[in-house]
Amino acid sequence: MTVFAHARSVRLVLHACLLMAVVLSERACGGSTAGMSLLPAGNYRPLFRATNDPETQTVASFWLDRTPVTRGQFLDFVKACPKWRRSRVIRLFADTSYLSDWKADLDPGIDKDPQVLSRPAVQVSWFAARAYAEWRGCRLPTTPEWERAAAEGFLLAEGLKEPEFRTALARWYGSAAPEVLPLVGSGRATLHGIHDLHGLIWEWTEDFNSSLVTGDSREDTGLERQLFCGAGSVGARERSDFPAFMRAGFRSSLRSPYTLSNLGFRCALSAKP
Repeated sequence: MTVFAHARSVRLVLHACLLMAVVLSERACGGSTAGMSLLPAGNYRPLFRATNDPETQTVASFWLDRTPVTRGQFLDFVKACPKWRRSRVIRLFADTSYLSDWKADLDPGIDKDPQVLSRPAVQVSWFAARAYAEWRGCRLPTTPEWERAAAEGFLLAEGLKEPEFRTALARWYGSAAPEVLPLVGSGRATLHGIHDLHGLIWEWTEDFNSSLVTGDSREDTGLERQLFCGAGSVGARERSDFPAFMRAGFRSSLRSPYTLSNLGFRCALSAKP
C-alpha cells in the first residue's frame, strides 16, 4: 500500500469513528413512524447496470417520511445536539456553507418569513443528515428505496405511464430553484402519500456515492467507462427518463461534507417483518 493510500484509509477510519462517537453520544429515543408512510415491497430497476447485473432489485417494505425534514425539525436537533450547530460542527463533517442560510446557531430565520420553520432544511451535509436520522431513531433511505418511492405517480404505481406525472417531472427538472423554497408538503402527494420527492429539493440518500463513479478519478482503471459521456445511456432502463439521469449525475458529483442551497433529506425506517 502506498503512503498516500494508507493516509487516505486512515482519514476514512477517523471520519467513521468520529461520526459514530457523535451519534452514540447524542442519540434520542425514537423510531416512531409518525409522519411516515409505509411503502410495500416492490422492485427497483437501476438506471445503469453492468452486463451481469440483474435487471431489477427487490426492495423490501419500508417507512418513508411523507415530507422532507423542515428547518423547525432540524432546529430541534441542533438544540439537543450542540455539536451539530453551525459554529461548532467539525469541518470534517460539513463544509463552510453548512447552515449558512441561518441567521445564527439557533435561528433558522429568513427575514420577515413567518413560515420559515415549515420550509425544508437545506445546506445540510450527508454527515449531518445521517446524524439527524440516527438521533430520531431512523436512517436515511437507500438509493433503491428513494428511487422506488420516486417512481410512483400521483395515481399509478408506475409514474412514467402517467402523463400528468411526467409533465410535472419535466416542469421541475427543467426549472431553476426559487430563491425562497416553498413549504414542505406543498407538492401533490404520490400514490402512497409521499410529498416533494420531485418539485422541491434534491435529497441525500444513504449510499449516494454508489452512483456511477467507482474510483477516485476518470483515470482510475476501476471505472466502468461505458457509464460516462456518449455511452451514458447505453443499457439505461429508460433513455427518455432524463430526471433519472440528472439525479444519477448529481449524486455522483457530491461528497459527504458538501452542503447546497437546494439539497436536503428525509428519513426512512425498515418495516418489521
